[in-house]
Amino acid sequence: MIDALALTQALLRTESVTPARGAVFDIAEAALVAQGFQVDRFVTGEAPDGPVENLIATRGDGAPHFAFAGHLDVVPPGAGWTDGPWSGEVRGGLLHGRGAVDMKGAVAAFIAAAARAPTTGTLSLLLTGDEEGPATHGTRAIIDRLAQRGLRPDLCLVGEPTSARQLGDTVKIGRRGSVNIWIDVPGRQGHVGYPHLADNPIAPLIAALAELNGLVLDQGNAWFQASNLEITDLHVGNEATNVIPARASARLSIRFNDEQRGDDLVERVRDVAQRHAPTAIVTGRVSGEAFLTLPGPLSTLVSDAIAARTGLTPESSTTGGTSDARFLSRLCPVVEFGLVNATMHQVDEVVAVDDLYVLTDIYADVITRALAGG
Repeated sequence: MIDALALTQALLRTESVTPARGAVFDIAEAALVAQGFQVDRFVTGEAPDGPVENLIATRGDGAPHFAFAGHLDVVPPGAGWTDGPWSGEVRGGLLHGRGAVDMKGAVAAFIAAAARAPTTGTLSLLLTGDEEGPATHGTRAIIDRLAQRGLRPDLCLVGEPTSARQLGDTVKIGRRGSVNIWIDVPGRQGHVGYPHLADNPIAPLIAALAELNGLVLDQGNAWFQASNLEITDLHVGNEATNVIPARASARLSIRFNDEQRGDDLVERVRDVAQRHAPTAIVTGRVSGEAFLTLPGPLSTLVSDAIAARTGLTPESSTTGGTSDARFLSRLCPVVEFGLVNATMHQVDEVVAVDDLYVLTDIYADVITRALAGG
């Protein structure tokens, strides 16, 4: 048997700022091999987004195939920690460390739960070192590797910290999509006293941003809040007081529901920008499309396991940021459930030790139900 607390501490005491490789995967692999998993570790990608290490662990064969997906990389810790970000110390029933809830604790809980699970069907763990970064060479590479090996899960649970106030109050059944868009408006530098000899790019950019800021993309729907566009950067870089600048640029971020598509939003922004500034250069990067797993067998299975251990009926939600579930949703129904997210990405990130053990019990119940066919 594997102790969820001890395994979480081992993972927390191993620095793994994204993109993660090496020692943190060694710890996970050792715990998995000890209970009969076949482990496939591989490194993909080059700088600047790589290299990234990924791990696929499988046990058993045949249907049903139930997968757990997670990540071992963490965001940079920042300054001001009480015990240090890699301490793994327990004080007052709380375990401290970067990644405690996002999401080394959930990974450890699932590995510990797997040790108690039946051996029917196929159980797999999909772990990446590139969820907190660009996510270029992480879960997408895992999906490619699964295809090469002829593996495809029937159901997938992602261990992101979905709980809001107490463990078990929220399950994510979808996520909004995300796209970042850059607008670059060229002008012609000149003296402010001779504006007819220059072309100021700031005014048309501001006019475009004003129109974009006023856009109502949609009203939301039964499962998603309204899509929102936010201006996240405005840059000119003009240090002189008497010079009309040669360029002005801005960056937008749009979080969108399943009524929108990322590429369509890039084109919509381009149309607005080039109407005000015909020479504007607009580029976009879609981080992921919106997805939704409608309430059904998977969400019911997870909710029933939560209710059995906590007495709570979780809310089905699509709020929050993106996760690697946006990629895994191409393979099979996927939902997310994990620890309380109040301290994720914060200094002194913590998880309640009791929650770790209850989460392990819930995951063990989920695995048993999934491999039994629901």
